[in-house]
Amino acid sequence: MTNPSLESIKNSVKDIFFQPRVLVVDDEVRIQKACKRLLTEEGCDVEVAENGINGLKMLEEKHFDIILLDLMMPGMSGLDVLTDVKAHHPDTVVIVVTGYATLEHSIETMKKGAFDFLSKPFSPEELRLVIGKAIEFLRTLQDIATEKSRMRVMINTLSDGVLTTDNQKRIALANPAFLKAIGCRNTSVLGHHVSEFITDPRLLDMIDQAINQPESTFAEITDEITMPFSKESEGDVIIGVRCLPFRDRLNRNLGSITLLHDITALKKVDQLKSDFVSMVAHEIKSPLNSVLMQLNVILDGLAGDLTEKQKELLQRSSDRIKSLTTLSTELLDLSKIESGLINQDREDLDLVKLIADQVAGYQEKAGSKSIDLIMKETLTEIRMMGNRTNIEEVVSNLISNAIRYTPEDGQITVWACEKTDCAVINVLDTGLGIPAKDVDHIFDRFFRVKNEKTRYINGTGLGLAIVKSIVEAHHGSIEVESEVDQGTCFSVYFPRSAYKI
Repeated sequence: MTNPSLESIKNSVKDIFFQPRVLVVDDEVRIQKACKRLLTEEGCDVEVAENGINGLKMLEEKHFDIILLDLMMPGMSGLDVLTDVKAHHPDTVVIVVTGYATLEHSIETMKKGAFDFLSKPFSPEELRLVIGKAIEFLRTLQDIATEKSRMRVMINTLSDGVLTTDNQKRIALANPAFLKAIGCRNTSVLGHHVSEFITDPRLLDMIDQAINQPESTFAEITDEITMPFSKESEGDVIIGVRCLPFRDRLNRNLGSITLLHDITALKKVDQLKSDFVSMVAHEIKSPLNSVLMQLNVILDGLAGDLTEKQKELLQRSSDRIKSLTTLSTELLDLSKIESGLINQDREDLDLVKLIADQVAGYQEKAGSKSIDLIMKETLTEIRMMGNRTNIEEVVSNLISNAIRYTPEDGQITVWACEKTDCAVINVLDTGLGIPAKDVDHIFDRFFRVKNEKTRYINGTGLGLAIVKSIVEAHHGSIEVESEVDQGTCFSVYFPRSAYKI
């Protein structure tokens, strides 16, 4: 039968990227030869030293991964050799070999850094077992070192700034992009307190907030910081900052992670776009409202009697102008969202109550089409941090959309629920449904499903675009499931960091 210990050592040697080097330091020739023969068969590169002094000289010339060290040798004791090895070669695994193994000896050698010990006389099986454990340990160290190296290279080549600190706000990692963003020319920042290099009070406050978050909360802190004009830039630099706590498996705060992203160019483009949209929408909205008011005066008969045909034509004109007014209002809303204004003024919201208020507000409109608008009973409350006006707009748009595309005698169900990592808002209808080819486009601006059943339904095609923009600004996502002539369900997900207080 195959020896399991033998197989484990050979497999371990195959799994690591190098041939393990083993040094046997023992004054007994018999032990030297037996260990060298057995371990060489296992795939190790083995050398021997007859005493501790020669063993240390060999260590100065080359690196050994594992040392089999006899405690009782002439000239220099094994304990003294062990102390020297751990002081100058901390990555080397030392296995102590002694003929006088006692509990006291074991404890003393472990305190000095020994990995394990063998009692003389030992069998080949015992040697295989302890060497196999040592190789597994080396492989683990190698994996950790490789992962750290890979992570360091990746982080250092990122164009975004990355900073990690411990829970005392000492710097554990800061990549070149972060140091450049804060104007720091010193590259030796590890171990220093963040306040030695970061002068922006808001950035320091965000790191402090992340580190001091209670265990019941895990929230991402976001903001935009303007860095002063520098020689390398043509104006102030706008930095998007994200800061969050770093925790262990027991949810204890170990420190913080801060990410910096230069959004100067994006902000300039967005500002130009938003300014243009705002200007156009505003310039359209004012004259439209004036025309609408005058049409209402005529329709009310204040400018003289009208024939039925005239009333019909004027009413159609009034409806068209109302649609244009709604479009200009939604364009203004969209420009505000894209300018980042909805990231401000977030508060603790109860989704259950917020949805109940919206459902109550749309009962009359749903009733006019004989649609049964109901709110499904769930938890008594579901909390989230968000902008009240904009979360209400999300629910309002989804309900009004459902009413618009649900035929008479249909049903709309609205509810909120909690899942493992998120809070969810659901709006389910028994309406016309969305063709599969159109599902990927329904959140595009000005897109509307066009077919024989929807051609007479009015809308701007901006409602769902606004909903998606608001949801994404709250770091959430929106999904849709739909079947033609069966109905549609919109589900809005807010991550735990956005809704846990």
